[in-house]
Amino acid sequence: MKALILSGGQGLRLRPLTDDKPKPLVALNGKPIAEWQIDWLRKSVKLDEVVFLCGYKWQRLKQHFGNDYHGVRVEYSVEDTPLGTGGAIKKGLKHLGVTEGNVIVTNGDILTALPLKRMVSAHDNSDARPAATLLVVPYRSRFGVIRIDKEKIVRKFEEKPDFPDVWINGGIYVINSSKVIGHLPDKGDIERETFPVLAKDGGVLSYPFKGFWALIDSIKDLHEAEKQVKARRSL
Repeated sequence: MKALILSGGQGLRLRPLTDDKPKPLVALNGKPIAEWQIDWLRKSVKLDEVVFLCGYKWQRLKQHFGNDYHGVRVEYSVEDTPLGTGGAIKKGLKHLGVTEGNVIVTNGDILTALPLKRMVSAHDNSDARPAATLLVVPYRSRFGVIRIDKEKIVRKFEEKPDFPDVWINGGIYVINSSKVIGHLPDKGDIERETFPVLAKDGGVLSYPFKGFWALIDSIKDLHEAEKQVKARRSL
């Protein structure tokens, strides 16, 4: 199986860690985020090739990984100007030369213990024959929540609660190349321009997951993820 890793952002909220390198090379517990991701992919599926969809400081990625990582071929689809997630994926599929079959797509700032093999199986075996299956995770508030009653009396404080009935995009997709590529923009985001169109005809399947999932978008996110990964000892 082949995978695309979206790696084009500048990681502004992770500065100064991203002043001289792209976000996937930021270390988490001494190991670059991208290595955590590829190791997770290798454990989950029979991984043949990974393509970084990159732009900002992409040469540092190539210096670090070269063209092989533990037997997995590594390639680079470089954007001269930002193409958005949809444009980057379209360019990446063309770089792979893939016109049919499944491809894994993941944002380059996600760490998770998602059982990816099960997600791929759900995609393949769905009666809906989806064009894409996307990971969805429970919405977790970044703020504490105050519960009040009808008399406006405060009854409860909840520190950053989960909302189990509210789901958000988890940033990991299984896509059927032949069904998706015609809906991808040359420049634009898959979340805004592709998935909404496919969803109108029932072409997008969700894969709900309530286990470990972390978005590394800021220094605070990084420190929280380090604690969680250390407690788990692995992904």
